[in-house]
Amino acid sequence: MHALEPAGVQASRIADLWHLTLLVCGGVFACVLAVLLVALLRSPRATAQTRPLVVNGDATEKRPTRAVIWATAVSTVLLVGLVVADVVTERALSRLPVANALHIEMIGHQWWWETRYAADGDRPAFTGANEVRIPVGRPVIVSLRSADVIHTFWVPSLHGKKDMIPGRPTTIEFRADTAGEFRGLCAEFCGEQHAMMAFSVKADTPEAFAAWADQQALPARDPLSADTPHSLAPSAPGSFPAARPASDPRLADTSRGLAVFLDRGCAQCHTIRGTGASGTLGPDLTHLASRPTLAAGTLPNNRGNLAGWIIDPNSLKPGAMMPINRLPPDELQALLGYLETLQ
Repeated sequence: MHALEPAGVQASRIADLWHLTLLVCGGVFACVLAVLLVALLRSPRATAQTRPLVVNGDATEKRPTRAVIWATAVSTVLLVGLVVADVVTERALSRLPVANALHIEMIGHQWWWETRYAADGDRPAFTGANEVRIPVGRPVIVSLRSADVIHTFWVPSLHGKKDMIPGRPTTIEFRADTAGEFRGLCAEFCGEQHAMMAFSVKADTPEAFAAWADQQALPARDPLSADTPHSLAPSAPGSFPAARPASDPRLADTSRGLAVFLDRGCAQCHTIRGTGASGTLGPDLTHLASRPTLAAGTLPNNRGNLAGWIIDPNSLKPGAMMPINRLPPDELQALLGYLETLQ
């Protein structure tokens, strides 16, 4: 996490406010500590013969009184300065120009993130999970809502935190000025796997982002044809395409993996666009293989972790909604082979 390495204009303003606050508070703390040390070092040492100090209540101590007045005045000025700087920063954060903004909806679930990209020009809307891609230099408006409990959206390199309260949708706007990959996470305790509810934000050049988004908007590839995606027309609800015969054994195995996915209940919770799978309880898996991680940033996305997640997700992320799947080895391998084609 690079909370103090801003990659956008708003994060830079927050970082400036943080540095100013640290400077002022650190300076005040150092002054108080120095005065305390001086007082301790210069105080007279008492002995058994030292008489108690009796202070006349009517007498005034001019030097300490002046010091207290000056200290109070300086502290007040510094605190007022911090309040003004906070107000100025808050106003600047809310004035990001959002013309031609990219619109994304982010939905928090226990414990993963659903990302819905709105239609953008000729590109249709599409859905993903646990990763966000944005173009450098273009403002982004993220609509936030929660499907269950209170979550908080936080990408410290790009902006501050924003709570996601069930029934109260809100938005956050930011812009990445530097290309790179940044870590985002939930900043509100939302359950036993709160610490494993992360996501990645990758800021690409506009050209790289457009290429990625065009690919993500496509339906999944037909397992019997490495080059031909399924039809864009939605499948009839409840009608699963059957695995088709293929002369190539590799394609036949991939087709069998799709049949396993559809027949073993995976499609009840997950969507793979272009197939009959249209479940909404779990993440959209249309381009699963293109994602860097599994289970909301918990595991690197590779064949071994994917197999472990399918067989027993609760052993990796206790409390996950996905049930145990005791698939025969041949069906598991066919399913893994198919899922790995979902680029």
